[in-house]
Amino acid sequence: MKLLFDFLPILLFFVAYKMADIYVATGILIVATLAQVGWLWLRQHRVEKLPLITAGLVLVLGGATLILHDPIFVKWKPTIVNWLFAAAFLGSRFIGQKTLLERMMGGQLELPAQIWVKLTFAWVLFFCVLGALNLYVAFSFDENTWVNFKLFGMLGLTVLFVLAQAAYMSRHLKLDDEAPSKES
Repeated sequence: MKLLFDFLPILLFFVAYKMADIYVATGILIVATLAQVGWLWLRQHRVEKLPLITAGLVLVLGGATLILHDPIFVKWKPTIVNWLFAAAFLGSRFIGQKTLLERMMGGQLELPAQIWVKLTFAWVLFFCVLGALNLYVAFSFDENTWVNFKLFGMLGLTVLFVLAQAAYMSRHLKLDDEAPSKES
């Protein structure tokens, strides 16, 4: 459900693009993203930094797209967001006791410290590649192909990466030694 919530502005952008054009879709993206942040504020009375940064980028780059009537700005947004995520994950490796990934998931999973570091670097690489791939598609193909990639390609690659991460993590989970054994 959280994944759907996170991708809702992108989904609405896609639908608006298919029904109208890049400028209507950008306006919808701005409204949906700001509404999403507002919803988080109403529900939790706080909003984490990354959704705020994303909303700020959507507002600035989407606004530039609308004001200057040039889609280049909104095409750069996924790359900048992904590269900021990469920088945050990489920086967390060197700041504090735990990586950002461990801080986010450490309450649900118990993994050795070196596995958290490997997973963090895998996410850094993934975000860098995804950002570069967005630029490649945005500037090598037509606008419709980029919009399709933005929804289906980026979402699909993210889901595949998460599944690969889950498979990798499952091999390294610390098991509870106190679990009762069944003897027949």
